[in-house]
Amino acid sequence: MRFFVVGPTAVGKTGLAIELAQQFEAEIVNADAFQIYRGLDVLTAKPPAEAQRRVRHHLLGQISLTETMSAAKFRELACDALADIRSRKKNAIVIGGSGLYLKAITHGFDEVPPPDSKLREELSTLPQKELAARLQKLSPEFAARTDLRNPRRVIRAIEILSARTVIPSAVEGSRRATFKATSSGSLDSAWDDGVFGGVLLVRDRDDLYQRINERVNAMFRDGVEEEVRLLQEVGPTAASALGLKEIRALNAGQISREECIAKIQQMTRRYAKRQLTWFRHQTTFLPLNLTPFSHREAVRAITQ
Repeated sequence: MRFFVVGPTAVGKTGLAIELAQQFEAEIVNADAFQIYRGLDVLTAKPPAEAQRRVRHHLLGQISLTETMSAAKFRELACDALADIRSRKKNAIVIGGSGLYLKAITHGFDEVPPPDSKLREELSTLPQKELAARLQKLSPEFAARTDLRNPRRVIRAIEILSARTVIPSAVEGSRRATFKATSSGSLDSAWDDGVFGGVLLVRDRDDLYQRINERVNAMFRDGVEEEVRLLQEVGPTAASALGLKEIRALNAGQISREECIAKIQQMTRRYAKRQLTWFRHQTTFLPLNLTPFSHREAVRAITQ
């Protein structure tokens, strides 16, 4: 069995995945873009040590903070982990909220055009609103999946769209429709001996936002300020972990603790909203709203 447990941050993926793994003698493959790094345990809400003792985890705290990660590199690591699990005749549960990393496992990648330095130089002079408008004009669907407040990502998306001869929305629409169907046919040898399915965990908005706010509060109670203070060199990928910049500003005395917490809570809520949009458009996994369920009821619903 190969099963996906996906959803936004703080929805409750970890607890459910661990219980499912115990029931089905499965091992867990992490598909969170930042939990893969060593040294960010509190900031990224890694599963506690006790949970890791109960169930074997892969791709958790495996990469140095200085190493640059990408979805393509993650795919290689994940496929190796899945092949290892399969070789020992174990089941696998892939858990995470990083949509591109999850899609990397099931679909791989089209050829991505290299950076266009001339176009990038031209785009870097444009204001953010104009960049967003240009991307939306090229492909409204591509724009909907891009963080339009991040100029670097918008510029890269425009580069990719400008270099392609096939309209990406048509390609992506086809992939979206077959996300579940193609998985049984196998786009990678790690999946070639059986169908995999999955569940998209969701919650009522107020419930999810309350859990996010509490997770950030717990992060500070658990010593995230000291964890960040002790970090040595951090590479460009790990440096973009949600909240890292703000906690560094707090440690430097540039903002207050209350302001830092409020900023991270707001950013995390916005991130969760983008995650939900991505999963609803890019997967056919059945959604399960956890708000009305107890933990035991949710596990029973998934196993059925």
